Amino acid sequence: MEEIARVYARSLFEVAREKGNLDAVADQLGQIDDAFAESRDLRVYFFSPYFSTAEKRDALGKVVVDAEPILVNLLDVLVENHRLPALPRLRRAFDALWREERKLLPVQITSAVPLDDEAARRIGDEIGRRTGRQIELSTEVDPGLVGGMTLRVGNQILDASIRNRLESLRRQVAAG
Repeated sequence: MEEIARVYARSLFEVAREKGNLDAVADQLGQIDDAFAESRDLRVYFFSPYFSTAEKRDALGKVVVDAEPILVNLLDVLVENHRLPALPRLRRAFDALWREERKLLPVQITSAVPLDDEAARRIGDEIGRRTGRQIELSTEVDPGLVGGMTLRVGNQILDASIRNRLESLRRQVAAG
């Protein structure tokens, strides 16, 4: 299912980039996926084998209005091929391609106590300066870290938490 989602995402991405409406498609794809995630009724209806493809297409035309034609075409193909359940994976793959195209780098700062906005911004700015990319910054508080912070930069994690140091010390003592 993951590979199927990547193929559909790549196709949608290439066509949207070619037509110059990449941002609009990214936004609308997110809205549609969010609607499916939030509505059990939508998922039951569109993912169910009890309703025909024609019924689903008709309902899709009523549910998705004013969307980019290429996105509507993609949803139609997904309905036709019974692949609509792949939509969340397709969105994740599309978003990854979109972030790469826009040179966006997701950075997640997790700290034991809330960071002030200025400190978080400085960390993000420094990462952006070193990587040469625009930062998509998010912060989170996890009291379980005890102290310090963890940084997730793209797929890499830097763990400078007290919890990590204590766990490392525990392993050294146990091994010694």
